[in-house]
Amino acid sequence: MKKIIIGSRGSDLALWQANFVKDELLKLGQEVEIKVISTQGDRIQHLSFDKMEGKGFFTKEIEAALLDKSIDLAVHSHKDLETTSPAGLQIAAVSYREDPSELLLIRNESVDDNEVFGIKKNPVIGTSSARRKSQLITFRDDFEIKDLRGNVGTRVNKLRDGQYDAIVLAMAGIKRLDLDLSDLTISTLDPTLFIPCPAQGVLGLQIREEDTDLAKILKAMNDEAVQERIEIERGVLRKLDGGCQLPLGIFCDEDKTVHVAFAEKWENGAKFSTYSAVDNPDIINEILNEIQPK
Repeated sequence: MKKIIIGSRGSDLALWQANFVKDELLKLGQEVEIKVISTQGDRIQHLSFDKMEGKGFFTKEIEAALLDKSIDLAVHSHKDLETTSPAGLQIAAVSYREDPSELLLIRNESVDDNEVFGIKKNPVIGTSSARRKSQLITFRDDFEIKDLRGNVGTRVNKLRDGQYDAIVLAMAGIKRLDLDLSDLTISTLDPTLFIPCPAQGVLGLQIREEDTDLAKILKAMNDEAVQERIEIERGVLRKLDGGCQLPLGIFCDEDKTVHVAFAEKWENGAKFSTYSAVDNPDIINEILNEIQPK
């Protein structure tokens, strides 16, 4: 039996994801090893995503390792992947979807239950996501938004150190890392109202197209219902030629209602809309026709 080598970033969350897939493969009787690979997104910590060149900040080096055959399987946060795989690679399976909601983590000293989001007036909010920025300023015009980079633990510690009054993080990462946040106030943002990025909470399992044996193994791990919903989300992103820099939130819920928040520039604030994907094969074009600048 050929050992399967998984490529992963070295952050705690990336390694949780890689080990989750490793455990699933072990259950299928496979022999598995994890190899850590550093990416551009890990190395460049002083810029927000909308100021970084190109796309695939957290994936390119791992995809290169797939292509040169130093690894066999890449485990990605699906939201970090470009919408089209490089030539010779494919997404062979997607995972279950962890709760896609965003979390607001608030310093207890900055709580004000009389204000929207439960944060005091004129707070400093930490995020480097253009999507999050565009939606935050739509709900509150007194937010001072300050860029925030680093892995999950680093971001939380920056909040604890008082650099921010609140920060926005994906619930999926917090749940998977099982972090102790008992010293902070936590507000869960409804994903149908504060819209996550396409495929948030889902893992993408990427392999070489020629590796048909591994593709057959991974097929048993694929969540087809999740795959169907995120294909709509990422289909819109693909048509807009977008990546981390694009202020687009899109979430297809289990009832096939698609929730969209879009801004041409995050500073303009987001426009929100909903669509039904039930028996609607043209749903992607319907969304694009409404949100694209005329």
